[in-house]
Amino acid sequence: MYEIKKFAYKKENFGKLKEYRFGANWPIVYILEDGREAYIGESVSAYKRANQHFEKEERSKLNNMYVIADEEYNKSATLDIEASLIKYMSGDGKYLLQNANFGIQESDYYDRERYRAKFETIWKELQKLNIVEKDLVQVENSDLFKYSPYKALSEDQLEVVKNILELIKNGIQRPNLVTGEPGTGKTIVATYLVKLLKSKNWSKDLKVGLVIPMTSLRSTLKRVFRSVKGLSSNMVIGPNDVVKDEYDILIVDEAHRLQRRINLPNYSEFDRINANLGLDRNKGTQLDWIMRSSKYQIFFYDQNQSIKPADIQHGEFDQYNAIPHTLTSQMRVKGGDDYIKYIRDILNVTPTHPNKFYLYEFKLFDKVADLVSAIREKDQTIGLSRLLAGYAWKWETNGNNEIDYDIEIEGVKLRWNSVTKDWVNSPNAVNEVGCIHTIQGYDLNYAGVIIGPEISYDESTKSIVIDKSKYLDFNGKRAISDPKELESYIKNIYKTLLTRGILGTYVYIVDEKLRNYMREFFYN
Repeated sequence: MYEIKKFAYKKENFGKLKEYRFGANWPIVYILEDGREAYIGESVSAYKRANQHFEKEERSKLNNMYVIADEEYNKSATLDIEASLIKYMSGDGKYLLQNANFGIQESDYYDRERYRAKFETIWKELQKLNIVEKDLVQVENSDLFKYSPYKALSEDQLEVVKNILELIKNGIQRPNLVTGEPGTGKTIVATYLVKLLKSKNWSKDLKVGLVIPMTSLRSTLKRVFRSVKGLSSNMVIGPNDVVKDEYDILIVDEAHRLQRRINLPNYSEFDRINANLGLDRNKGTQLDWIMRSSKYQIFFYDQNQSIKPADIQHGEFDQYNAIPHTLTSQMRVKGGDDYIKYIRDILNVTPTHPNKFYLYEFKLFDKVADLVSAIREKDQTIGLSRLLAGYAWKWETNGNNEIDYDIEIEGVKLRWNSVTKDWVNSPNAVNEVGCIHTIQGYDLNYAGVIIGPEISYDESTKSIVIDKSKYLDFNGKRAISDPKELESYIKNIYKTLLTRGILGTYVYIVDEKLRNYMREFFYN
């Protein structure tokens, strides 16, 4: 049976810790805290570790020590519980953690599931003691948890991190290009790297920036960085901001959304920056700006999430002799790599057999009203479930209070996202429909995807066909003469929307021919 015992964290009180039955020679987990900051650790001697920490000025300012002990604890169990506490307490947000983020482990060991079940009980007890505030489900659904740099990385993620750090330490000033499918943890590795660089002695004084091209995700990550000790919201910047300072390291997430001078809504700022940097007015790109403003660069890129002509092309990294790295492990979607490939094959009309994903719910709806009800029900029961759609309806409600809907299907009236920043977490999000620009880079528990009339299926040629007139993102199609190019962008939008859900994806398809084609790939 576990117990949580509180000790005053003062030198003169350490004798009581030594006399405690689990205090001198038993695997334990502990929390040091002062109401604002905390440190989480594990040891086989709470007494010795308390003395060691007290020698550090930062730790000695903490005033309470909570020892979590159990007669059944072993070293593997305490390492696992320590890692879970660091992850979940960072996501809870009550404390700024003094912990560094390297060395967090998730290893398998004997009877691990039983200890995992005990962790839920420990968390509830910590809630009663006011050490944590939110329940575990609330934490798991929060952006602070999802984007926290306190993560146990997979083997391939850790390998990429180690290789990049080694290149930087050795002074190799070539950009690092990290590619990966949706859900391989690109954003997690990016935030992990920022925290790691600000924790290591050799790199903690370097000027590091995290560049996020999309306004919505940038706003979310600014909020996350405010809650992590050693990081600050002004470290999260947009591509236009990089030229305002000189950086040692710039880390760019969603680098496929960096822009070139094509189909921009506003050219003046873009042209001004190109002129100030001495770049060709028509050829200079945001990639060039980042290269000019930093010594070292790390780009996270997925060419299958490029969604409009303005997006930087993969080949443009070649001019800078970028060093390639690859992320492969599927960390988001419970359907795994097979589901990601399945979606790609369906949209590319690549021969594939119908597949049932036992850990993932992939469901087709014949009525949009049923899809809307199902997503709202999921949001009530497990949270973080949203409706999404391709850009086949005008945004009439934007700045117009006299209109209360944008989308009408089968008599069901829906409106686009009412905000562009952090829409996923906005109060009315469950009653709205998110577009690609508000959801790219985010995770959901369930995604309800409406595939619009801009995409259909030709039964005679057995191919996907695009109706350019029904695709209403003006800057996403202007000046495109090659139908295949537009088809690629629209398919990429739906590949992205269909891979946001962690637990499941619900789908409604407007076009009847496309619905009939895709029906065989669903097990309802």
